[in-house]
Amino acid sequence: MKKYILLLAAAGLMSSCYDLDQFPHDKTSSGTFWQTEEHAYQGMVAMYETLRNENTFGAYYNLDALGEIAMDYNNWQMPAIIKGTHNDRTAYITSKWQSSYNGIFRANLLLQNIDKVNTSDEKKALYKAEAKFMRALHYFHLLDFYGGVPLYDETTVVDQEFMNMKKPRTTAEETKKFILDDLDEAVNVLPVKWGSSDYGRATRGAAVALRGKVKLYTKDFAGAKADFEEIVKDPQGRDYGYRLNDSYPDLFTLEADQSAEMIFSIQCVNGADNEYGLAYCLRLGSRAAFGGCWNNNMPTDILADMYEYKDGRPFSWDEIYPGFYGDRALQKSIFEAKLSTDKKSVESYPADRDKIRTIYKNRDPRMEQTLITPYAHFLGCNGFTPKEMEYVLATGVNEANGFLRDNQNHNNYYWRKFVPEGDMDGILLERSSSPVDFPLIRYADVLLMLAECYNAVDQQDEAVALINQVRQRPSTNMPALNSGAAWLEAHSKEEVFERIMHERAIELACEGHRFSDLRRWGLAKEKLNYEYDDILGKFIFKREFVDRDYLFPIPAVEFERNSELGEQNPGW
Repeated sequence: MKKYILLLAAAGLMSSCYDLDQFPHDKTSSGTFWQTEEHAYQGMVAMYETLRNENTFGAYYNLDALGEIAMDYNNWQMPAIIKGTHNDRTAYITSKWQSSYNGIFRANLLLQNIDKVNTSDEKKALYKAEAKFMRALHYFHLLDFYGGVPLYDETTVVDQEFMNMKKPRTTAEETKKFILDDLDEAVNVLPVKWGSSDYGRATRGAAVALRGKVKLYTKDFAGAKADFEEIVKDPQGRDYGYRLNDSYPDLFTLEADQSAEMIFSIQCVNGADNEYGLAYCLRLGSRAAFGGCWNNNMPTDILADMYEYKDGRPFSWDEIYPGFYGDRALQKSIFEAKLSTDKKSVESYPADRDKIRTIYKNRDPRMEQTLITPYAHFLGCNGFTPKEMEYVLATGVNEANGFLRDNQNHNNYYWRKFVPEGDMDGILLERSSSPVDFPLIRYADVLLMLAECYNAVDQQDEAVALINQVRQRPSTNMPALNSGAAWLEAHSKEEVFERIMHERAIELACEGHRFSDLRRWGLAKEKLNYEYDDILGKFIFKREFVDRDYLFPIPAVEFERNSELGEQNPGW
């Protein structure tokens, strides 16, 4: 287990407040903190601790529920936004703003105080570079969702200026420049690699990749290309060492610890509380996952139907069952089973169960590695006791009898990705604290972003080569584009873009990128207006997206606190 993350207990000395004198007198105060090397290390760790906040990055996967590939219907973060009923007082929109600034002020706190610490100039420079990276990460998150925002740097001392923090919003371009300036400074100082005991701290590669992402999102394709090429081609011979992991499913388990594919990730350890792990089991798991879970986020059949056949042909249920789409009664008749009177066993499976299983097995391997599909098996738990489960679509299923279910009697696909199997051989202690790291930037993502840059500057062959790298990971082994069959052809800019859009949905499912991708491509309005029903044809919600939704509203409470803030986002 990683040594670095175990030191997160030191973050208990810090809080979301910024005046340490507010702590009880038997705790560290601002008069005695920021003096020793240990204090500096604790302050640095406190910055990374903010990544686990579920309003920013700790539940980043749930942002896919705002795209078409996932859903959040269980009254958690996203239902109002999905249905288009949110406003500038919606809790998640307010909390995301505040939590992002909490991360920014943690970084500013270190920058304000690090020069007081009795340590070497070299170490101070490293801490400052990490703080600049973390500050840029949080400001980019704000830029992505709100546009231009007020910019507070280390010259703002919160405990002295809290009642007078009334800077106006900057433009999106000004916010972008601030972010890039921070990342330029971080890139020049951060190491290419840390030792194993410091694994998880920001590196030069993480800063370069994030800088490229900022440029890509703002359509500076040439600038983004240069940054991503540094990661992929390493022209200066810095020995980044990033590569695709041979096994796709291993990336989302403990097998990925310190994987060469992970460029920057949230570091996690298990425990009997939820401080230092992430709540995959609670948020993504079924009731048949460890501890019984809430099913806050579930994959849609829209995502499931995106997975191609193993030969690369596009998939459609209509080809197998004509009229399938739009006929909810037909869908139910194909998939539904019937349980015995006591609900402990299956009385009758659907007539085409074997055919259904064959259809799923003959698809892109990432499908069954990412999703639990109908009549597949999963090592889950009855409460906290490991138990083999089958996903049977029937009324009355219960995990005590070996069946998967959600907690509101819907019949959706389930996530296999990130969700712990059993109790992880005794490692898992609490459903809110999985020890599996969460990738915020990984190498496959960079390959696909670089492919997007190449395509934008009319280098289609180079773009296709990168897409093929991702498709032909050993555990995936999908046929290369332009390798013979007509359905694999992709030559024009439009054709290659369609492939990038598809590959990002499949490869990065449950990692939180889809909603931002659709917005930056200008496709959200086209893709995010539909009625959604489950596998058995039960209506669940109507997704709505209008022009104003390309940005969240600035929270109303921020205008009430700051009379100088400026204008609300368009349409709000």
